[in-house]
Amino acid sequence: MDFSSDTSAPAHPKVLEALVAANDGNQPSYGNDAVTAQLRSALSRVLETDDFDVWLCASGTASNALALSCFCPPIGAILCHEEAHIARDERGAPEFFSGGGKLQLLGGDGAQIDETELRSALSRIDRGFVHETPAHVLSLTNLTESGTAYPVEQIRHYAALAKEADLTVHLDGARLANALVSTGASAAEMSWKAGVDVLCLGLTKTGAIGCEIIILFGAARAKFGALKARAKRSGHMPPKMRYLGAQALAMFEDDLWLKLAATANQRAREASNLLCKHPGTKLVHPVQGNEIFVRLDEDLVKRLKDAGATFYPWLDDSHRLVTSWATGADTIKRLASIVG
Repeated sequence: MDFSSDTSAPAHPKVLEALVAANDGNQPSYGNDAVTAQLRSALSRVLETDDFDVWLCASGTASNALALSCFCPPIGAILCHEEAHIARDERGAPEFFSGGGKLQLLGGDGAQIDETELRSALSRIDRGFVHETPAHVLSLTNLTESGTAYPVEQIRHYAALAKEADLTVHLDGARLANALVSTGASAAEMSWKAGVDVLCLGLTKTGAIGCEIIILFGAARAKFGALKARAKRSGHMPPKMRYLGAQALAMFEDDLWLKLAATANQRAREASNLLCKHPGTKLVHPVQGNEIFVRLDEDLVKRLKDAGATFYPWLDDSHRLVTSWATGADTIKRLASIVG
């Protein structure tokens, strides 16, 4: 019973089939191949627009850091939640890629930025004050690092506040599919239609081997040349990009990425319901995707560990359990037999 992470899950067979199909003959390098061109057409359907530019990376950290570095100068700052992945789990990559840009951390329940804190941070921006480190970007995460989902209305509201202060809006969508399934929104509604300028759309956690897509919308496309240059300089210009593109094409065909996310979300709800039947269990955050944050008593933790379950301790004496597309019904049945 592996609840350690959705990155521990295998790649979906359709992804592997797509890689084999792409492995036929020679193709131009660095994204100039036919497969990557097909991906743009697929993204036009998924995003309901042609007004975008796209770059592929193999990791979420690379995609976030590259994207943010194009919009935050070394003397600027990025507003984000204090638990955001870019703050907690990327070893200073956004600061490194931006040449010194600062992360300004905001609080809020469920790893969602509190509106009062956001308004306060925006009101303090003074680009003419030499002692200030003015914010240039607002970064949101969906799903958040606590497994909660920002609804589209909230993203739109926060984006509007940010744009009033002349900030670029970045969305870390490493688990975007899970958030879309949970909220019922479309990818377009949760990105450019809500005011997002740059989206890091993740497919690795959903069922790819390693595929993250940086998407620049509208006026943000002016930074595409800088994005490519930074990708080259940092070693994130895949020479055989068709193999990343092939993964994405497989995931978008027949909306496979959303179907896989739906399975992961369903398994998380099932697992959460079982755990909550135990009298010593308390949910820390609502289950709005494929992550469960829960306080478990020592007896249940021991029984789960003794049965071979893998999951991690988290903040505030809680534990995190993560499901994936590959979490089968048999795993849930086994969990039920342990919880009792």
